Amino acid sequence: MPKRKATISARECVACGCCVKVCPKSAITVPKGICAEVNKALCIGCGKCAKECPASIIKMEVAEP
Repeated sequence: MPKRKATISARECVACGCCVKVCPKSAITVPKGICAEVNKALCIGCGKCAKECPASIIKMEVAEP
């Protein structure tokens, strides 16, 4: 099964921080309170952030090798 990684739509993110709270690897941050960013090296593709996002803007996409 291909590895998945979280991707966040920067245009739609409201920086609520819900995704940050549920990420088990602390792969998501909200620098300067503007929008969430994913550290692809830390993301394990669990999908918890996508399920928690109230705006449904976090997508799990197949990571490039």
